[in-house]
Amino acid sequence: QVRLIESGGGLVQPGDSLRVTCSASGRAKDNYVVGWHRQAPGKERELVAAISWDAVTTYYSDSVKGRFTISRDNANNIVYLQMNSLNVDDSATYYCAGDRFYQFGAPWPDWDYWGQGIQVTVSS
Repeated sequence: QVRLIESGGGLVQPGDSLRVTCSASGRAKDNYVVGWHRQAPGKERELVAAISWDAVTTYYSDSVKGRFTISRDNANNIVYLQMNSLNVDDSATYYCAGDRFYQFGAPWPDWDYWGQGIQVTVSS
């Protein structure tokens, strides 16, 4: 079992940057893909970024491409999402999720593990 915990959210102004962190515990040494998702009130959950276990492959949704960067530190079982040029449409609860068997190119998985979510609010 892997436990994922998000941290680093908060309230920022439009144009600001913020980095959220996903820390893994438990069987964190398993190789797994991590995806950052977000969900705003009244909207469907959206996968915004994903990273392979070796960090060679990444994915970004069109809505964040060029502004967000996903990275990971496997030695410390941490995955980061650096968010730059934030705007009000980025306000949401952000969740990290892990999957042990996903291969990039296949349809997105159901995800084996989920964090509890963290709030990011962009407002002037």
